[in-house]
Amino acid sequence: VVQLVESGGGLVQPGGSLTLSCTASRFTYTRKCMAWFRQAPGKPRERVAGIVPTNFESGYAASVKGRFTISLDNAKNTVYLQMNNLVPEDTGMYYCAAADSRTWRIRDTYCDYPGYWGQGTQVTVSS
Repeated sequence: VVQLVESGGGLVQPGGSLTLSCTASRFTYTRKCMAWFRQAPGKPRERVAGIVPTNFESGYAASVKGRFTISLDNAKNTVYLQMNNLVPEDTGMYYCAAADSRTWRIRDTYCDYPGYWGQGTQVTVSS
């Protein structure tokens, strides 16, 4: 079974930066996409960024575009989320997600419908 393990969450002041990491293991089928989601209390989970492992094409939610950057190190099987200029609205549980050729939905470029999830890491933006 695919495993995704996140790290790097914590408490940060508004305007600060934080980098999340997610290391993936046990992929048997070809990775099709990887992504970061977040969920704030009382709100639905939303995808904030996704990336394609073969060409590193990436896509972002409007709320984070220009502030967050997703990147992927294929050699380390690790996906990162660099978060800059954080605001309190960025507070939430952040989840790493992925899809492989067995779980991937056609045309789901940035993993809106992933097949695998990490356990999540908490990010709190507060002064």
